[in-house]
Amino acid sequence: MAMSVGKEGGDDNPMVDMNTTPLIDVMLVLLIMFIITIPVQTHAVKLDLPPPNPNNTNQPDPVFNQIDIDFLGNIYWNKTEVDMPTLKGYLKQAAAMPEQPELRMRPEAEAKYVIVDQVMAAAQQAGIEKMGFVGNEAYAN
Repeated sequence: MAMSVGKEGGDDNPMVDMNTTPLIDVMLVLLIMFIITIPVQTHAVKLDLPPPNPNNTNQPDPVFNQIDIDFLGNIYWNKTEVDMPTLKGYLKQAAAMPEQPELRMRPEAEAKYVIVDQVMAAAQQAGIEKMGFVGNEAYAN
């Protein structure tokens, strides 16, 4: 029983096709190594801002209102204790101003979240657009 591969006649010519499998393997390994060693790119937007001018004193002071909430649930509007209906009135007045002042909230660490949530909801319902929390750096540790 004989086996014939290729043309009949049994040429003893060498095979001229190159085996590319090892080359492909090497290229894939190099590609993976290249991807791993590429440094992670951070997405940053570079802006050319003007340098600060200490002589420019005609800028208005930022206007803001501060709400403090203590651990007993008391609410303070600019360091004056108020109840929720009075606070809602103040928030509506602030929202109706032509240039809305920033609202800064400073709840104590032990303040009840329910009260803070109610104050935030009242600010949203009044139409306050600029609101932020201050003093959070005290709770970082």
